[in-house]
Amino acid sequence: MNRLYFEDFSVGEVVEYGDRLVTAEEIVEFAREFDPQPFHLDEAAGRDSQAGGLIASGWHTASLLMRMNCDAFLNASASQGGPGVDELNWIKPVRPGDRLRVRRTTISARPSRSRPQIGVVEFAFEVVNQRGETVMTQKNPVFIGRRTPDTAS
Repeated sequence: MNRLYFEDFSVGEVVEYGDRLVTAEEIVEFAREFDPQPFHLDEAAGRDSQAGGLIASGWHTASLLMRMNCDAFLNASASQGGPGVDELNWIKPVRPGDRLRVRRTTISARPSRSRPQIGVVEFAFEVVNQRGETVMTQKNPVFIGRRTPDTAS
């Protein structure tokens, strides 16, 4: 894959990628380490909660999005990180056996005023399960190196 630069991201572009099976074992493993709430650790405890069964931590889902983004484009890009996440929403629970994919929309792209060698690309991400249901959304800007920086800026 050729390296992706700021100029390769067009506003309005929609790209889909990923196919990640979520297992009960990984849900519990993540929860033990990072979010040990009962409904993330045990099926019976999950049934006794509003979750109605074992569900993945929202932070686990966010981590899976990050992994799918790295695999699909970030590691092949001139990414230089980002200033943070503007919005993160957990819409539906992720359960064992769910298959997740990502729908990425490029919302905006502009050259940086202070650092002409990079651009700021804002993305909207939807994490979607095998039934086509959106389980999580996230919006955030990413700093991406420019192929041909405008040094006059």
